[in-house]
Formats: sequence, structure tokens, C-alpha cells
Amino acid sequence: MNTLVKTETLPKVTAGTAVAAQAAPVEQKQYLTFMLGGEMFSIGILCIREIIWYSNLTEVPMMPACIRGVINLRGAVVPVMDLSNRFGKPPTPVTKSTCIIIVEVETQNEGERQSMGVVVDSVQAVLEIAASDIAPPPSFGAKIRADFIEGIGKVNGKFVILLNVNNVLSMQEIGEMGQVAAMAPDVAVVG
Repeated sequence: MNTLVKTETLPKVTAGTAVAAQAAPVEQKQYLTFMLGGEMFSIGILCIREIIWYSNLTEVPMMPACIRGVINLRGAVVPVMDLSNRFGKPPTPVTKSTCIIIVEVETQNEGERQSMGVVVDSVQAVLEIAASDIAPPPSFGAKIRADFIEGIGKVNGKFVILLNVNNVLSMQEIGEMGQVAAMAPDVAVVG
């Protein structure tokens, strides 16, 4: 007995769709890339609120060296960190392309978040990086602390350092640095 099957009721499968159906979905995350001291870094896009030009910064006495000051962002006082200084390098020079990236970070109180600005040389682009293109942080040879690095992304044959925002911008650690700075005796320069 011959049975006829209507071809329009069966899904059309080509070699390409058969392979795609078998492959696991590729998880991709978006990262904002930026330049800092000639190196490319990135931050996950989900914690970024906005990007503003560098201006109107108010210095605050007795703050850690990595805190450049505060800005007034629509009525809210937002601390601004010099990311280069936080990495133990010279402060970021202010140029016409210098930006402040406003990031939301976790506080010591679980569930609470605080806005913080980070000074960068320039903002580059938003990139999608597949999880398969992200390697774990290197165990040695990095120019910044290993706990600051979430991973190393491979993009178009180049590497970009993915920062762990909650470690880099740890409010607890920055507060401790401020306490140490406040307790340090004034150093007199004898000439």
C-alpha cells in the first residue's frame, strides 16, 4: 500500500538548519569596551547606567587617592573613581575624549545598589561576546589584581579584559582605604 505524504505539512529542513537545531544555543553577553592607559577593558553592559563627559568634579578631602571626587548627577552625589589609579598606575590625564561611566555596584547591604562613576580615557563600543570566547582570568602576568578580572574575551583576534565591577568598585575596600588615609600622619617635607 502506497501512502502519500503532503510535503507542505512537513517542515523543510536543510543541512544548515539541521546542524543549527542540534547545536546548543550560544550565550552572548554585551560589554562596553573602553580605553585606559593604552589598554582595552570592558564592563558588562547590565550594570552601566550612562556615560557622561568629564566635567564639574568636586574634590573631597581625605579620600583615597583613587577617588577623584564627586559629581552631582540629577541631584544625587556620585563618587568618581580614577580607574587607572585604582589599578596602581598614574592618574588618568583629562583630554577631550575623557569620559565618566556611571555604574551601579552592590553595597555592603544585600540587595542595595549604589551609583559610582569611573574615569576612562575614551569609550569604544558595545560588543557581544559569546561565553565560549571568554577565558578565565590569568593566574599570573596580569598588570592588575587578579580579583579585578572576570575573564579575558577574544574579539576579532584581539583580547579584551573583562572587569569584575563589584571587586574593582568594592565600597567596603574603598571605605577601608579612606580610613587608612585619614589616620595616616601628615608627612612634612624637609628641604
